[in-house]
Amino acid sequence: MMTQSKQSQSGEAPVEAVMRDELAHGDVVLGTIGPILGHLLANHDHSLFSDEIIARVRGMLANLASQLLEAEGEVIGVEEPHDFALENQDSLATLLASNTALLTHCHAMAIESQLALRLQRRNSIDPVLSPLLQSLIASEDPAVASSAMAALAAQARFAQQQKRMQMPMAELPADLFHSAMLAWREHAGEIDATKAAEIETRLRKTFDESRGRLGLFSRLVSGMGAGARASLSVSHSGVGLFLSGLAAASGQDRDIVALSTNDRQLARLALALRAAGLNPKEVEEQFLYLHPEISLPHGFSELRVDRASQLLSSATGWQIG
Repeated sequence: MMTQSKQSQSGEAPVEAVMRDELAHGDVVLGTIGPILGHLLANHDHSLFSDEIIARVRGMLANLASQLLEAEGEVIGVEEPHDFALENQDSLATLLASNTALLTHCHAMAIESQLALRLQRRNSIDPVLSPLLQSLIASEDPAVASSAMAALAAQARFAQQQKRMQMPMAELPADLFHSAMLAWREHAGEIDATKAAEIETRLRKTFDESRGRLGLFSRLVSGMGAGARASLSVSHSGVGLFLSGLAAASGQDRDIVALSTNDRQLARLALALRAAGLNPKEVEEQFLYLHPEISLPHGFSELRVDRASQLLSSATGWQIG
């Protein structure tokens, strides 16, 4: 439970002092995730993260490495590109895991998938087709309906990919796709420059951030205008659209928003929901789905939207990368 602390010396409202302290504590925790998770992946010690999360993150990194190495194997002409990838994927996966932003993204995807499955079991929320997505598919605007159908297909693929612990290169954000390519170049060493360029060209030809799941969700949210507020109800929008909508409305990176659904990031989640424009009662309603055992701190109803936004933006304890 988020607890009360002493009133700030600056004269801010007591609830703001509570949220600021909780947010700072949460940022310290976030800052340790990358180093600790990287250590656990390397040392098979699962004491601080669930076996499921560790397995999913490890599987996604190995899958990324395999995709890069199979492309390399095909271009350099090895007899069995798949075997070549299997023989070399551990060392490349370790290199990929050393990139904090990429590791954080895989962790966020695992958290998102885990949350979707938990809400399906507990609240019967469909992890693929939500009421909001259904309404967008039925839109009279052909562009909106087409994007929504593509998003539905992408979400269905995401659910299957998470079961198989896969992370397609084509689904990475553009900056992380570039980071993965750089890691592969470092791993490949003295590969012939012409061959390296051919491999990169092959991989980049299949990449279009706007057509990936996250790009589609982002486009749907931005295209809804004021109606994007509907995405801030997890029961109505589903986890994927909810996270994208909350990221856009609160001005945060989507991976940070996904991680903030963890039970050690309650202040960040509450502040994000309030900064996004939900009233205190609506924030409580979202917590009933996400953390039904948690009560918001006394005085939260007095926290203004602009102050919640300021508290979030002034949190300097942690940044990705």
